[in-house]
Amino acid sequence: MTLDPDLALVLGVIIAAFSIPSILSALSDKRAPRASMLTILIGGGLILFAIQNKPGGVTLDQIPDTFVKVVARYLP
Repeated sequence: MTLDPDLALVLGVIIAAFSIPSILSALSDKRAPRASMLTILIGGGLILFAIQNKPGGVTLDQIPDTFVKVVARYLP
């Protein structure tokens, strides 16, 4: 079973977006953002996977439509 590139893109964007507040919190507390950077790498890896495995690639204009398609496909 392989991961759908559209699902990988949506998950990667969500994971990367949720890690930004964690990075800012760690930096404001003068801590190293180790866990946050790991989640950024995971999100970036999922986005890279989606871009490489989708025929024709992904453009910024397609991202909102991809979100809607994925939500419609996986939520009843």
